[in-house]
Amino acid sequence: QVQLVESGGGLVQPGGSLRLSCAASGSIRSINTMAWYRQSPGKERELVASISSGGSRHGETNYADPVKGRFTISRDNAKKMVFLQMDSLKPEDTAIYFCSVEEFRLAGPRKYWGQGTAVTVSS
Repeated sequence: QVQLVESGGGLVQPGGSLRLSCAASGSIRSINTMAWYRQSPGKERELVASISSGGSRHGETNYADPVKGRFTISRDNAKKMVFLQMDSLKPEDTAIYFCSVEEFRLAGPRKYWGQGTAVTVSS
């Protein structure tokens, strides 16, 4: 069984920072792309950032336009963790943030999801 657990969400004022963490556990072995998504009320889930396989905290990264220059995704392969450093937070960043990981398997890739952690940006 594979489980993903997010943490680090909370209430912050505009301009503040938060760092989200996601830990994978269970039978997962080789992890390819790791990513963060978010979903706010009335909207569909959207991709925030992703990072490809590589060394610890390394890999090719991609960011959604609204968060470019403010968010940084990183990973620790040894610990099977992915992080999202969020700086200069804006009220529109308020959402439930979900971690996802793609497992490389002989039978083909499989994607797993966490349950989410809430981020609220308000003064």
